[in-house]
Amino acid sequence: MPVLRSTVLIDAPPRTVAGLLRDSATAEEAIQWVGHRFAASSRLLRPGDEVRIGTRVVPGIRVPIRTRISAVSVDGMASVLVGGPLPELTHTMRLTPTPAGTLLLDEVRWRAPLGALGRVADVVLLRRLVLRMLAARSEVLVERAAEVLRQPVIVAAAVVRDGEVLAAQRTRPPDLAGRWELPGGRVESGESEPDAVARELREELGAEVAVQERLGTDLPLDGALLRVHIARLLPGGPEPRPLEHAALRWVGPAEVPEVDWVPADRAAAADLVALLRADPPARELDATG
Repeated sequence: MPVLRSTVLIDAPPRTVAGLLRDSATAEEAIQWVGHRFAASSRLLRPGDEVRIGTRVVPGIRVPIRTRISAVSVDGMASVLVGGPLPELTHTMRLTPTPAGTLLLDEVRWRAPLGALGRVADVVLLRRLVLRMLAARSEVLVERAAEVLRQPVIVAAAVVRDGEVLAAQRTRPPDLAGRWELPGGRVESGESEPDAVARELREELGAEVAVQERLGTDLPLDGALLRVHIARLLPGGPEPRPLEHAALRWVGPAEVPEVDWVPADRAAAADLVALLRADPPARELDATG
């Protein structure tokens, strides 16, 4: 089974690089740069989303390839072929933090079709195509990482209690009104991200929280970078109220995928489900001792 590996060092934290890997706008720029066509089912990819590439083999001839995202995490991303001429194609992207930045290792595996003829085409054509795509993607990632790290940061809070997460219903802008989000807002100058989370929840919900660790990857937006933090209500503090939202609701792990989230928070759904499944309701803990 042919294997191609490629590495690049990116001057950004792993969570930022992981966020750019799942950003279909970044992938589209790189793929189009080397003459191919690209389309994805969403801007911020999550497991189960599909990517379609019209691979330009020679002038005037394109071969359609369809892959499905199989994993997304702070450690990287993976995809598998679900439509196209290459049997058993997989693409794994692994991230390793280093003192100089984040090392990205791409590993592409496939089985050459058509016997001896396929092996010749594999050497002459396919390897060159894959290496050109990876090289273009690496160059775009390096440029995009430097760009997004200069952009404003927006924080969102996954407020967790008894195996549920708090969702807030937006009232504006018109295209997002009625949809649900994780509450939060922009980090002000000189403010730390945890302090911004605590301030935003005090302003939006009248709630006092303890801010804990980060959740999932960075999420690139147009002109900003979204980062999700886990938070918990302080004992004895006020119950959250929708001071700036239409409504609030507590959502369990089975409900999270069905919520009509705003697009950025939709990308965090799998991480929210995993978080909630690891945080069972207090009544379950009481029952099991």
